[in-house]
Amino acid sequence: MKKSIKDYQLPQDLKSMDERDLELLSYEIRDFLIEKVSKNGGHLASNLGVVELTIALHRVFDSPKDKIIWDVGHQSYVHKILTGRASCFDGLRCLNGISGFPKREESVHDMFDTGHSSNSISAAMGYAAARDLSGEDYAVISIIGDGALTGGMAYEALNNAGSMESKMIVVLNDNEMSIARNTGGISQHLSKLRSSQTYLDFKKQLKKTLKGIPAVGEGLYIGIEHIRDSVKYAIVPGAIFEQLGFKYFGPVDGHSMKDMIEVLTYSKYIEGPVLIHAITKKGKGYRNAENNPDKFHGIGAFNPTTGNLLAEEKKLSYSKVFGNKLVELAKDNPKIVAVSAAMIEATGLETFAGKYPYRTFDAGIAEAHAVTFAAGLAASGYRPVVAIYSTFLQRAYDQILIDVCMQNLPVVFAVDRAGNVGADGETHHGVFDLSYLSHMPNMTVMAPKDGKELADMMEYALALNTPCAIRYPRGEIVDSISESWDSAIDGTSERIFEGNDVEIFAVGKMVSICMETCKKLKDKGVDAGLLNVRFVKPCDKEPIISAATRVKYLVTVEDNVLEGGFSSIVNGLIAKSGISDVKVLNIGWPDKFIEQGTTPELFEKYGLDSEHIAERVCDFLEGKA
Repeated sequence: MKKSIKDYQLPQDLKSMDERDLELLSYEIRDFLIEKVSKNGGHLASNLGVVELTIALHRVFDSPKDKIIWDVGHQSYVHKILTGRASCFDGLRCLNGISGFPKREESVHDMFDTGHSSNSISAAMGYAAARDLSGEDYAVISIIGDGALTGGMAYEALNNAGSMESKMIVVLNDNEMSIARNTGGISQHLSKLRSSQTYLDFKKQLKKTLKGIPAVGEGLYIGIEHIRDSVKYAIVPGAIFEQLGFKYFGPVDGHSMKDMIEVLTYSKYIEGPVLIHAITKKGKGYRNAENNPDKFHGIGAFNPTTGNLLAEEKKLSYSKVFGNKLVELAKDNPKIVAVSAAMIEATGLETFAGKYPYRTFDAGIAEAHAVTFAAGLAASGYRPVVAIYSTFLQRAYDQILIDVCMQNLPVVFAVDRAGNVGADGETHHGVFDLSYLSHMPNMTVMAPKDGKELADMMEYALALNTPCAIRYPRGEIVDSISESWDSAIDGTSERIFEGNDVEIFAVGKMVSICMETCKKLKDKGVDAGLLNVRFVKPCDKEPIISAATRVKYLVTVEDNVLEGGFSSIVNGLIAKSGISDVKVLNIGWPDKFIEQGTTPELFEKYGLDSEHIAERVCDFLEGKA
């Protein structure tokens, strides 16, 4: 009877399986991945592409003694299956379920928490240095994709590793993709390495000829290693990794179990850093993912036969509204340019890129570079719009502060996926941007309540001559809450309605939630007012001070951590005003990393849905909170 994935004792069984059994296991793993990810969504294409590579790693090395460190981590599902977690996959990316990324608290086989790219070589170097200092004996392996290799941190680590000469292995998983297809000089260099069949044929024939010489062939082959290297440098343009101090092996077929096991086994015994260049195909083994690797990089629940999503978006997303409005604005302003970091389609820029290809710049997974690049464009008279997810923009904090804000350059930041984003969990929630952007001098920070307001804010931002950030959530837009309430974006907040018992100040997506809260409060006999904040910085102070002199209870509500967020601004403003008889309740995310789960689940758990906000306000008015 055919074994189920759950019937194996993994990773122990890998050591005794023959080549045919390992191949059969790879088919079973792919079927298992498609079945499970189709139910809850997740990162499918990247995991299908590393099945053989991951099996080979666990066949050759002994985890957790040997340290296997995954870059980004969205290709770690196979690793989780091979380390005994197949039975947990029904809860993948669900509340209280296993993470879609490596988590040290989840398993002894997960060596490093991750979710952002380009850090695995640095972490592996730390493990290798600790091993050497402690006099221990274990292998350290970093697996990094060619997409993550566009990030500058990876090169800082490569440069340092080559000079440190510590024993470690870097597996470069080269599928020509990050989320979208890779761009840049390094991508072109890897393409040349991949396509250097002349060198590969030469190397294969040389090995066959020399090893065929009786008695001396093996020694002769090893002895002329430096000659082979010279030939490689002559045929393959710029073998950069060996110049950095790594012993380079490749390109290797990452889907050949035999080849991967052979090269990994050989690499175990080499002193100093080794880089194995494995060629893989994103989405391997599932035609829908092979043909649409971008779509299946991170996907929701889908029909495994057709590949179609089970719940297609019915409305425009905030990302689409942003992209469409930028195309409209760029038509009459040739100075508008768009910049992103390997996320042109994901941030809604695909239409702009198609219409204005020479005004669209993809910096690769290099957010810090993207921001300073935009600063250079702005200093030269252009109006760059930088579209990056909130969680990834954190990686460019210094560049925003010094290169943009200190020089007061008119860069517009389209901060996508702001607030809680659900199943991707701690590393992807964009709940810190109000805090890290609001304290920057010269920066304007806005948050729209709906799609129409986002479009209006873009016009306002591009008319400013200073740095500006617009933060908006993931997913479908909220319909314009009421045309009668819409007012011009002019640096002021928007009064939705006034209350006599309590005033609620809501930021961005929380306005629509607080609309429902106010209805629930009215049913409880509480007359609550609502202010759409719109401008977090500079804060529109007048309506806040006015409310504080009129009612005794104020409530701030934001999809951001409370520390350093809008609540901190209001608390400081009230303290400075000298108004002593007003009380303020702050509602937002607590001082912790928020786990994975659906956004509605997490809003309910942490008291940010309309029902719980209404209860918290009532408790506040009754002196219970």
